Amino acid sequence: MAASSVPDIVVGRLPLYLRALTQMSAGGKEITSSQELGERLGISSAQIRKDLSQFGEFGKQGTGYNIAYLTEQLRRILKVDRIWDVALVGVGDLGRAIAHYAGFVDRGYRVVAVLDSDPAKIGSQVGSFTVEDAARIVEIVRTRHITVAMLAVPRDVAQEVADRLVEAGVHAILCYAPTSVIVPKGVHVQYIDPVLHMQRMTYYLP
Repeated sequence: MAASSVPDIVVGRLPLYLRALTQMSAGGKEITSSQELGERLGISSAQIRKDLSQFGEFGKQGTGYNIAYLTEQLRRILKVDRIWDVALVGVGDLGRAIAHYAGFVDRGYRVVAVLDSDPAKIGSQVGSFTVEDAARIVEIVRTRHITVAMLAVPRDVAQEVADRLVEAGVHAILCYAPTSVIVPKGVHVQYIDPVLHMQRMTYYLP
């Protein structure tokens, strides 16, 4: 099925299914059901079956899903059956934490460049990375064939940095800056703003 024909809200649930399946496999399970997955994730079994049916038939009625097979198929669908090289722009407190995070590689991503515009940070070590000059973003991204980037920069420079990443050939940006950036068609942006999620949660509080 063409990617454009699948609702984005469905795509957004696939990583949740993949994570749950990976945890089940690590616990020694080999077979699961939409009911069990739903109980783990707080999603109805009918919704899970409907989501998966967008991409094919992965289980058998009465026997459930083979965890290893479904994991493999979800990795293929999400295109994390390969390793994507990633550029991280911004090494403030958040950027430094991201650079030290060890959980990317086994889930399909590898940070290969860490950049900042602060002269005091350029050339310094952040974990295993040497911070490079953000003025060279276009050159670095093109030379290393990077198509995925993470933005951990201040809000007032996020658009400028996003523009340069797009110019360099980046097609996917994970933006931690508390703002929205404008990108051309064909470039996908996801946002992570903890305050937005907290505001959503507190709506439900008494």
